[in-house]
Amino acid sequence: MKLLIIGAGPGGYEAAFRAAQLGNDVVLVEKNLLGGTCLNIGCIPTKTMVKIADFYSEVQNAEEFGVKVDGYSLDTEKIYQRKQDVMVKLRDGIEYLISTYDNIKLLKGTASFVSENEVKVVLNNGGEENVTFDKCIIATGSKDIKPLEGCDLPKVLNSTTLLSLKEIPKSMIVIGTGVIGLEFATIYASFGTEVTVIGNNMFKTADIEIQKRLQSILKNPNLKFATKQHSKKIEQAGDMLKVTTQMVGKDTIKEYEAEYVLVALGRASNTDGLNTEAAKVETKDGGVLVDENLKTSNDNIYAIGDVIYKNTQLAHFATAQGFHVVEQLSGLEPKTDLSIVPAVLYTVPELAQVGKTEQELEKEGIEYDKAKSMYQANGKALAVGGTKGFIKILSTKDHKKILGCHIIGKDADLLIHYAVIAMANGLSVEDLSNMIYAHPTIAEVFKDAIESLEGKSTNSPMAK
Repeated sequence: MKLLIIGAGPGGYEAAFRAAQLGNDVVLVEKNLLGGTCLNIGCIPTKTMVKIADFYSEVQNAEEFGVKVDGYSLDTEKIYQRKQDVMVKLRDGIEYLISTYDNIKLLKGTASFVSENEVKVVLNNGGEENVTFDKCIIATGSKDIKPLEGCDLPKVLNSTTLLSLKEIPKSMIVIGTGVIGLEFATIYASFGTEVTVIGNNMFKTADIEIQKRLQSILKNPNLKFATKQHSKKIEQAGDMLKVTTQMVGKDTIKEYEAEYVLVALGRASNTDGLNTEAAKVETKDGGVLVDENLKTSNDNIYAIGDVIYKNTQLAHFATAQGFHVVEQLSGLEPKTDLSIVPAVLYTVPELAQVGKTEQELEKEGIEYDKAKSMYQANGKALAVGGTKGFIKILSTKDHKKILGCHIIGKDADLLIHYAVIAMANGLSVEDLSNMIYAHPTIAEVFKDAIESLEGKSTNSPMAK
């Protein structure tokens, strides 16, 4: 099979590797940088900055642990360079891996459909090349949107331009309470920037209990929240920027000022220049429409990742979808359950979740049991100064299945995979409870939540 993949983000390039492993001839097209949004302007650079912010906070609080540190400061040039070095190393790694496959051809250029089974690629170094295909995967990801009046003003940033900033602002307004907004808000608040986050609900896809407690757990003297309001416009106000908002359901108008404004109201599917009409691929609001097997209205063209209309915008989900399509097209039966998708919000501390929230279970009329365990009761968390947060586990009434897991706290990105493994393999509460957990570890917070479901946690007060 000759497979064309348009887009070399995590979904595209990993699908290319899997397809090549299965003996297919692959043409991989990328018009910008290998690695896509995740590697270059998303997951990787922001996580590099999260680590720097985390480290800086540890230095600031070192005296609590008996370590006196004097004369420390942030080196903005080194922060920027560290981020760049990580991205370049990973991009070079992808290019090297591609070079090890004889059956992957990389074209650096812009692809657009000319018919139902052919694209024209305008190469970045000049010239063009036409590529015909048996099957095609569209993996062109997402793009920034400009939803507000004033988004083009100087010092109004999106996630891409903020990552190129080589200074630490004195003040910043973050418009948006989703992943991008909250991650950058906590990073820059840790750096000392006075940050005001404006939005309606706090991370609306989270479990309701986490939504309610998020502000208190993310508490930082430099971080303020202005919730239950929508931003209307951004204006220049002397040397500052002014954001005008309206309270939800009211006529009340409020104004906020800061040196910089980050607009983080989400990203849109990117089908720019693809000429999907020529391939008879149907779209809606710029996103590609697919069926349950990720097939478009053209039987030979599939789509994965952020480019799909209303798809969950997560790099690892795009990769899983890519593997699913490639294995299916290669005659295999995909085994991965695409309904079990963990998500991590890299605030300080982290938030992670998988499966159903309480509000979803109640809306669907599903009976459930729940238990919660607090970090402050964990010895390792207390020793390392990571006592903020909790783990909540939702199960069926008979405890045969885990329905959801919601974590906010230290190492949430690792702990969530206990629940993912259980859900993907049909493990029960009893199965998880019968494991031996190493002591002292943060993992014991998960253990306590599981044992609380069975009424046998030794770190919880005796039930009255």
